Amino acid sequence: MGRAAVREETKGGVAVSAAGLELNGSRGTVFRDVAVEAGPGALIAVDGPSGSGRSCLLLTLTGRMRPTGGHAEVGGHRLPRRAAAVRRFSALGPVPGVTDLEPALTVAEHLRERALLQRRFGAPLRALLTPRRERTAAARARLDTALAAAGLDLDALPKGPRTRVRDLDRLEAFRLGTALALTGEPRLLAVDDVGFKLPADDCRAAWSVLYGVAAAGTTVLAVGTPPPPGGGAPEPEPAGGVVTVRTGRPQADPEAGTGRTADAEAADADADAADADAADAEAADAPRTPAEERV
Repeated sequence: MGRAAVREETKGGVAVSAAGLELNGSRGTVFRDVAVEAGPGALIAVDGPSGSGRSCLLLTLTGRMRPTGGHAEVGGHRLPRRAAAVRRFSALGPVPGVTDLEPALTVAEHLRERALLQRRFGAPLRALLTPRRERTAAARARLDTALAAAGLDLDALPKGPRTRVRDLDRLEAFRLGTALALTGEPRLLAVDDVGFKLPADDCRAAWSVLYGVAAAGTTVLAVGTPPPPGGGAPEPEPAGGVVTVRTGRPQADPEAGTGRTADAEAADADADAADADAADAEAADAPRTPAEERV
């Protein structure tokens, strides 16, 4: 594949494809023979029993875990070779154990921290040439758009933006985690355990957020089972439709203490590979630092 073939627009969702994708850890197979074919703006629902590698598949398709076999391509970038490029246009929403919110911080502090990180590492180099006032206004507009997409009304919180995360209910925390991920205007949003421990109405509300994000054109990769049609099913329809990907039964593991042990083991086994890819991403962003410090 030539350079022209992988060059894409910087807005809108990305296509995701995989065939025979697999990941093996020291305790055996985490997932195997996974096939995906989804266009831009699709909602990809990863379904399967606990411990069947759903979370690892999510991290693999966002360039944060290295597969051990098969083929995968996201936004025209082949994995794992172009994992750093995939990480740059993808974002993780709520993913337990990876993007957990800090209970002691307020909602405003989380939003402020994300804005600073986005300015430092997420903005293109040419944005540094834009007057500060324009950059601030653009950042505020992105934040407002992200909050609206996640359905998070700051004024409706118990103490407004000063509400601490520990005082949020599960749905509000889900909305905040999703909004934080959307501030960078990702082309691929990944969310784990959608609806976990949520009552039926709140579960539908959480899926409705993701349906709306996909309907706006962003590709969504979500672990969980979307509510069945009817009875207040999420609206509107994702731009690229709904694609269901099923992972197999978890491999028997006499040492496993929980359903997610295999996932955790695979994450440990591939930590060195992920660190190497992260170094690639930092190297790509490094030239921005001197310019930013001069502004």
